[in-house]
Amino acid sequence: MQLDPTIFRAYDIRGIVPSQLTADTAEQVGRAFATHLQPKTVVVGRDGRLTSPEFHARVLVGLTRSGVDVLDIGQVSTDVFYYACASRDLPGIMVTASHNPAEYNGFKTVRRMPELLLATELKDAVMKQTYKDGPTVGTVKRRNVTGEFLDHLLNIVPAADIKPLKVAIDTSNGMQGPIWEELAGRLPITIIPLCFEPDGNFPNHGNDIVQPENQKLLRAAVKREQADLGLIFDPDGDRCLLVDDRGETVPGDFVTALLAVRMLERSPGSTIIYDVRASDAVPAI
Repeated sequence: MQLDPTIFRAYDIRGIVPSQLTADTAEQVGRAFATHLQPKTVVVGRDGRLTSPEFHARVLVGLTRSGVDVLDIGQVSTDVFYYACASRDLPGIMVTASHNPAEYNGFKTVRRMPELLLATELKDAVMKQTYKDGPTVGTVKRRNVTGEFLDHLLNIVPAADIKPLKVAIDTSNGMQGPIWEELAGRLPITIIPLCFEPDGNFPNHGNDIVQPENQKLLRAAVKREQADLGLIFDPDGDRCLLVDDRGETVPGDFVTALLAVRMLERSPGSTIIYDVRASDAVPAI
């Protein structure tokens, strides 16, 4: 199969399966990653898409045949994947197509947190497929890191500091559902769960949570249940959008400004990094 060069985006590799992306591509990504970075060990995780188990397995083949050891963290949200890379100071590959429709899959790559490995850096190696087997076959160690990730979160924000709230949470049939199920018993909040069951068919709404039509279930639940707050996550769990107690969407740059105010209160003079597409709400603080 001739690879489509358009699968190499600014920050990730992403395409339609199988016309643009196949399991063979996944193995090639593992090979290219090993060739480019020459790592000793790589973290590998995957989201809940229907093709992710096969793609994940072939990434492992590409890495281990190149002589690289793998820390396999299984099916996780992308924030858990980033935590695993950061806490162990390791590079990583996450099999995910983020907020794209069900027919897509892809890869997010980490050089060393917080620095991502740009897809364009792997493009030539993946396209040319010039790889060599390692002197030995790498090993695979499987590890569940979700529990320690949750401990880490609650160390940053202790449960005792959180007000008792009623919160509607829509996880888009993605990877944040299991996270919030585990958090529910450790937080002083009442959770109204929406689309918590991971399902790669994404049966309830589209995956781009910025689009108003994909927020309808959440906005309705907030108003119906008289919740204090609503949260919606994209399928791989690295995007979150807020809805207020009236069921109205809160723009992301407003949330950034609110968080920045709190951080500056705690650490005056800190630098706030934000998306250049944000409105004046952020720099105005």
